[in-house]
Amino acid sequence: MPSSERLSPELLYPQLKGQLAAPFPSARVCWKPQAFSRDRSSALMVAFIDARTVMERLDAVCPGGWTFDVKLFPGTPPTARGRLTVLGLTRSDVGEAGEGEAGTLKAAASDALKRCAVHFGVGRYLYDLPRCWVAWDEDRRAPAEPPTLPEWARPEDERSAGAPHVIGALETLRAGLPGDVAKLREVYRHLRAALDVLERTE
Repeated sequence: MPSSERLSPELLYPQLKGQLAAPFPSARVCWKPQAFSRDRSSALMVAFIDARTVMERLDAVCPGGWTFDVKLFPGTPPTARGRLTVLGLTRSDVGEAGEGEAGTLKAAASDALKRCAVHFGVGRYLYDLPRCWVAWDEDRRAPAEPPTLPEWARPEDERSAGAPHVIGALETLRAGLPGDVAKLREVYRHLRAALDVLERTE
């Protein structure tokens, strides 16, 4: 088996893909409201990571092995097209600034970086989180209680011992099952095949 120093970037990337896609510590995951109830007593919260957290992950997994180029487009809102190269592989995506004070070219560039990084698995698991409605404190413009991540979306050192986090992950998958009967049967067929393989290997 050749050492990592001898591997080309194209061969090294698959070995590091899991490290890039690993869950972040809960403290590094931020939350923002995406929608509100009519009386603004509750809010639909979405999880996200900031650009600095993305850069720290890239530095930790492949120091010196990534570059980011961005082209800015002033407008309302400002947008940016980013090109992220990781170990010789390049992915592109477009970022958009938010409203208000966040609506700057810098915000658009940060959003482009985060969107490009998702193509490499960084933070992609956050898109799989279940919908999270929480009580909203309009006076503080913040959730009454901050949301918590399910165990499967936490790093190993934050998970309970044993299998509870696996069961929680299965429950999350259950919530996302398609309503179409034909598609549901297809999911069942694949799941049954996977269980059969596990039974034969025990």
